Amino acid sequence: MSTQARSGPDVATIDVAMRLAVLLSAGGTVSAAWRHLARGGDAVLVAAARVAEDGGDVAAALRSGGDAWRDIAAAWAVAVAVGAPLADTLRSAVAALRDAAEVRDDVEVALAEPVATARVLTWLPLLGLPIGVALGLDPLRTITEPLGAGAALAGLLLIGVSHVWTRRLADRSVPSVDLPGWEAELVAIALSSGASVDRAQALAAAERGTTAPASVRAGIAAALELSIRTGAPAVELLRGEAWLARRRARTQGRETAARLSTRLLLPLGVCTLPAFLLLGVVPAVLGVIRSTVLPL
Repeated sequence: MSTQARSGPDVATIDVAMRLAVLLSAGGTVSAAWRHLARGGDAVLVAAARVAEDGGDVAAALRSGGDAWRDIAAAWAVAVAVGAPLADTLRSAVAALRDAAEVRDDVEVALAEPVATARVLTWLPLLGLPIGVALGLDPLRTITEPLGAGAALAGLLLIGVSHVWTRRLADRSVPSVDLPGWEAELVAIALSSGASVDRAQALAAAERGTTAPASVRAGIAAALELSIRTGAPAVELLRGEAWLARRRARTQGRETAARLSTRLLLPLGVCTLPAFLLLGVVPAVLGVIRSTVLPL
């Protein structure tokens, strides 16, 4: 299963962003805060400190770090564009990133068990021949004959098909690396400093880099419409929408893991069990026939 392993780097990045928010809220300048954090020698932090010292685009330096740094860079860029307080922006971003990381970890844990079980069962038919040898049935001799060799070849082919089939099913179930609700968070950051709705959405879309799914756009539009109708703070409604998006992602991920457990029974029944018969039972039966029937 080729998971998008972001959990480790994300934790470190989120911790750095939190320390940066604390330094800025304590009255430190942007360049001084980055300089303090860059003392550990991390390449991304060193680049950000150098750019901040020169008054350049810190967000561009952060994007080179990948993973969660791109998300921090998006929040930083939106805050700079609208003049939002960087410390408050980073605190909000850190809270959202931590919640999203927990969602992703929950989904990956839920997927790990069925995938691991399927992998073990996929290679189980290879034990057929050793078991036959242990029982004294001499299956190795039978696979040198046409019928036994054909059964062994077919069994190995089924194992290969089962492995590819299982891997594809697992890959389709891997959660997306996109953070649920992140575009709503970016719009909220922009609106928190008085930006217009159109500009806030434009900034969020530009930082996201791709067109948001229709469901995301609909959720943001619904939150903004509710704010206009009721007078409720749009920022809080958007952050609530982002939280709901992460909650839905957690629920969907768990449902996907449950469905995966059922779908993995298909390669087990179609490929793995027949492979076990071909590699374990057929050579053993041929060995019994050779040792009992043929001598007669």
